[in-house]
Amino acid sequence: MWKLYAILSAVFAALTAILAKVGVKGISGNVATAIRTVIVLFMAWGIVLLSGELGNVKEISKRNLFFLIASGVATGLSWIFYFRALETGPVSKVAPIDKLSIVFVILFSLVLLKEPFDLKLLIGGALIVAGTFVLIM
Repeated sequence: MWKLYAILSAVFAALTAILAKVGVKGISGNVATAIRTVIVLFMAWGIVLLSGELGNVKEISKRNLFFLIASGVATGLSWIFYFRALETGPVSKVAPIDKLSIVFVILFSLVLLKEPFDLKLLIGGALIVAGTFVLIM
């Protein structure tokens, strides 16, 4: 089931890029990010409420909270820089560069999480980097 969720995530990420490029036209990327964030906030808490998971909030440890806050800060910075790039750059070039995050995830997962490394990971990461350069040149 996780593969279906991942594909849906990719589809909606693609729509996000296209819709954001149209939405940011003529306004500040910071304002666009703020509006988008409010929508995500309401959607996320709406899902928590509708799924009956509000009680799970009590189970969050200080460690969980620390890393979720850090992740939220990273997400916010990512969105701010993404919208800044969309303000002036073509979405067909901004989005592929943004997807280099996959390569950074691979690197960070190897170093910080000590996940296993193999030849497929090296080749796949290299192809992503090569493909990104092909798309943006």
